[in-house]
Amino acid sequence: MLRVPGLARIMLAQLIARFPAGMYSLGILMHMEQQHGSYTAAGLVLAAFSVGMAAAGPFVSRLMSRFGTVGVLLTTTVVSIAALTSIAIFDLPLWADVLAGIVAGAAMPPVVPTVRTLYPRMVQQRLLAPLFSFDAALQEIIWVFGPVLLTMLVSFLGTGTAMLVTIAIQLVGGLFFLLSPEVRRLRIPPTTRKLGRVLRKPPVLLSVIVSSMFIGGFAAVEAGVVATFDHGSLEAGIVLGVSALGSLVGGFALGTRAITPWSVAIRLGIVLLGMAIALPMTDVVGLSIALFIAGIGTAPALAAFSAIVAGTVKFADTPEAYAWIGTGQLLGAALGSAIAGVAIDANGGVGGVCVAVVMVAIAAAIAAIFRRHQPDLRQGIGEPPDTAPVELPR
Repeated sequence: MLRVPGLARIMLAQLIARFPAGMYSLGILMHMEQQHGSYTAAGLVLAAFSVGMAAAGPFVSRLMSRFGTVGVLLTTTVVSIAALTSIAIFDLPLWADVLAGIVAGAAMPPVVPTVRTLYPRMVQQRLLAPLFSFDAALQEIIWVFGPVLLTMLVSFLGTGTAMLVTIAIQLVGGLFFLLSPEVRRLRIPPTTRKLGRVLRKPPVLLSVIVSSMFIGGFAAVEAGVVATFDHGSLEAGIVLGVSALGSLVGGFALGTRAITPWSVAIRLGIVLLGMAIALPMTDVVGLSIALFIAGIGTAPALAAFSAIVAGTVKFADTPEAYAWIGTGQLLGAALGSAIAGVAIDANGGVGGVCVAVVMVAIAAAIAAIFRRHQPDLRQGIGEPPDTAPVELPR
């Protein structure tokens, strides 16, 4: 795949542009707690940031077909950075920080919908499913190293400066991505559908629902792992890191597998098996082995959702479809964390793992029951319709 001209550059650029996603949640929480002296206040600002992303994602992604990919990416980058910078450097009242959080979340650049819309224009169809799997595996770098880097920055520089460094990473990565020739040439035809109409396609709606439950399960198991050990302990980080390593391995090991109507259910079944094994575990080794197994199915499952959209949705509607999946995953993570919190208060860390098992089981069951509404892509994903690259001006 990396022999494809420009692909390595695009993957590196989007990885840098997305890297702050693994830093902002913890950074906002820590900085707002220091500013306002309350985790309740910090949680409000973080919730505003997440709600902004979830609510505005599909709408912002649709704008790329109307105003151009580069224009939307540049505008959202500037607006989100301005809002985040105000949070980082100004001593604002809580209501102003909440408002800035909403704006920053709503204006987060639609890098993921853009790059996953771009991939079918860059590689042959036989490479598309492995590419989606490779992309999903690489995102583990964001969630493993992002929080670690943020914590190190806070310890050496303080929360405000750590936020500014994170913002600088977003700016550099965003500019690197949107100035790439492949992104500048990308033209997405105007869609004739109303906002949300793409959800009427059963494969898209199923992907949104199933992925939201799946990600909710992982949010719950993360909370359960943290609760099992002391707050901020090295053991929790090791276990979650091993899970991410499993996802990386799974992405490479299963990435070349063709997508069938059973693919999502089978891959979620691997995740469910690992989480079920984790239920009675309370030690680092046992939890690490169990969640490594769960991780093996993670990147392949996420890749399957991307492949389903690429294989069933008209090109003009793919950015919105990917954005709806992102919105579903954000809402699922919020739901999983909330339910896990209640279960952990009642039963300790095992309560969070129980919630994870139930949510992933529901996701796998839905994928299996409604498998006939999922495409058979064993012959390839095919060429995306209704699009053409735009030549750069000489």
